Amino acid sequence: MTSDERWLAAAWRFVSDWLPPPPANVLEIGCGPLGGFVPELLHDGYAAVGVDPEAPEGPAYHRIEFEQYEPPQPVEAVVACTSLHHVADLDDVLDRVNRMLAPDGTLVVVEWARERFDEASARWCFSRLAQPAPGAEPGWLNRHRDQWDASGQPWGAYCQAWADEEGLHTGRAIVHGLEMRFERLRCADGPYFFADLAETTQADEQAAIDAGQIQAAGIWYVGKRR
Repeated sequence: MTSDERWLAAAWRFVSDWLPPPPANVLEIGCGPLGGFVPELLHDGYAAVGVDPEAPEGPAYHRIEFEQYEPPQPVEAVVACTSLHHVADLDDVLDRVNRMLAPDGTLVVVEWARERFDEASARWCFSRLAQPAPGAEPGWLNRHRDQWDASGQPWGAYCQAWADEEGLHTGRAIVHGLEMRFERLRCADGPYFFADLAETTQADEQAAIDAGQIQAAGIWYVGKRR
């Protein structure tokens, strides 16, 4: 199982618990090349659509930016899994989600608070990285470990420069934007890095969080349209 597949499997357990029953219309923002949760949604009887420029080919996918997509009718649920922190205009995207949701519709968000990725958390992650297989692309944590080493910068300066260059939104900004528009049903901090680490489970990361070794970088949010 790849790190992306591990992540999707873990996040699906959370997402599926908060969705309305099938055959509800569900829109996934940023489903990625694997199709995100759309295959599971379709298997479970949902009318599911994934929107992402890198989405797979197929009738359930739209290979465009979310900002360019207009659903034919309001949807009963929207899922956004690690797709909000890098959108160009967070407020615009959240306003679009609000307009797309049917009355009493549900929004499920899994995100990360990049401002909590401090040096202790980075070192904890870097010490648990596996070496990429021969010929395979290194994972994002492997790349940042190597680039940080090469930069000669303190971790905080390196991480902030990366976030600025990529235009990454903070977890605080994401949660604030959600709270301004939706009625919160759940908002919890928790694990985020485990899927990219060798021999590390979600429970292992939670134990490190509980012990104060690292910060809780994951954001697990559910809201309703007001």
